[in-house]
Amino acid sequence: MRWHRRSRAGAGGSCSSHPFNLPIGFAMNDDSSERSAASVRTLELIVAVLFFLVGAVVIYDSFRLGNKWAEDGPQAGYFPFYIGLILCLSATATFLKALRRGSRESFVTVPQIKLVLSVLVPTAIYTAAIAWLGIYLASLLFIALFMWRLGRYGFSRIIPVSAGVTVFFFLLFEIWFKVPLPKGPLEAALGLS
Repeated sequence: MRWHRRSRAGAGGSCSSHPFNLPIGFAMNDDSSERSAASVRTLELIVAVLFFLVGAVVIYDSFRLGNKWAEDGPQAGYFPFYIGLILCLSATATFLKALRRGSRESFVTVPQIKLVLSVLVPTAIYTAAIAWLGIYLASLLFIALFMWRLGRYGFSRIIPVSAGVTVFFFLLFEIWFKVPLPKGPLEAALGLS
């Protein structure tokens, strides 16, 4: 994908190569010359294998629970066995269909996967940080990071917005709804836990 200038119609500003800082008057275009990060065929094969493994686990566990029809009706693993069997059969069909596919059609390009990872990685770190920092401090840092890195805002906007959103959600959940959320050492130090 490349950035290109559309008709300006009053739009100003310079073009930044950063996709989240796209000025008005700019748009993304598909460019077939970009390198593919993964093909549709490859991802279909991977997903088929994963679904087959899930189905196999379900079938295995249904044997443990009992997958027969007893005198008093179906055993606990009867219906899960057939769900697992359906998963395995459909995964096998998808796998074989993907193997026969000769096309190497691109599922996602390198710039597209970078955009996804620019959101996915910080979100995973945020989720893991909640256990150590508590949800409020982790959220404050998460919002600040996104505003700074992806939004390109200055600290004069980052600090009040990230702090304001965090305080709002603290008041909403802890004070008004009386729903305790995970807290970290900062809340404990302030006596809020």
